[in-house]
Amino acid sequence: MQPILNFDSLTAHLLSIPSRRKRVAVACPHDSHTAEAVEAAINEGFADFILVGRGDIIDALPVVKQHPERISTIAIDDTDEAARKAVALVRAGEADVLMKGLLNTDNLLRAVLDKENGLLPRGRVLSHITASQIPGHDRLLFFSDAAVIPFPTPEQRAAQVGYMAEVVRAFGIECPRIALIHCSEKSSPKFPVTADYAALKEQAAAEAFGCATIDGPMDVKTACDPHSGAVKGIVSPINGQADAMLMPDIESGNVFYKTLTCFAGATNAGMLVGTSAPVVLPSRSDSTRSKLYSLAMACLTAG
Repeated sequence: MQPILNFDSLTAHLLSIPSRRKRVAVACPHDSHTAEAVEAAINEGFADFILVGRGDIIDALPVVKQHPERISTIAIDDTDEAARKAVALVRAGEADVLMKGLLNTDNLLRAVLDKENGLLPRGRVLSHITASQIPGHDRLLFFSDAAVIPFPTPEQRAAQVGYMAEVVRAFGIECPRIALIHCSEKSSPKFPVTADYAALKEQAAAEAFGCATIDGPMDVKTACDPHSGAVKGIVSPINGQADAMLMPDIESGNVFYKTLTCFAGATNAGMLVGTSAPVVLPSRSDSTRSKLYSLAMACLTAG
């Protein structure tokens, strides 16, 4: 498999394997951006849908009338019950991916995290991974975590690195280069995260994450720009060519996410990981294209 370096290549790859077309359960698809993303995914040819929510709204969506062979519907007026039903469809194997529509994230996560009927297996860590297509950058850049874990524990960081390596490999990069991000390249007792990074590198050396090149701490520019590392005299196997970055906390991850879209013109796609199936959890402000590519990312990584 050739590495998938941009979102157009991602959708083309999915279209080239029609037997792997995935089923997506959408909880409360009551907004225009979600409906547009559903229509775009159908037109791209990589997903079918089960829409769960208010029957009067869903039945009035043009995409439902235009593609009855690709969409089924389940009418449930109550938001929490719609979320539980969408989760149940995934849990039962009737859908491969879960997607959030127009409902509060907390409502969906209650269903996802339900200990008896949810999608997070015991002992797994819930996290989030973003794939970003940045103008002028020659490939997708992955990073975690911009949405879920405020201040990861060492165990959570290890889980994040493991998930990251799996997702990047799904994009055809057999041995991903993962940079451990900090404000400098020096370890210091003032910053406990750097001790966590040292432990992650030891785990990587023991092949705990499979084939992966992991190094840090380093700043974003050193991770992504070979010239910057050369000027600083930094010798690293990442060599300014990071495929993915582990952010130290949710604050830095979220700021980076929003900065890329606001000032760099990037298109971001993202999903929850750690669950038994990918969960697309878009922000209300995400564009239709962002939601489409999030769906594509989830469909690529779904079992």
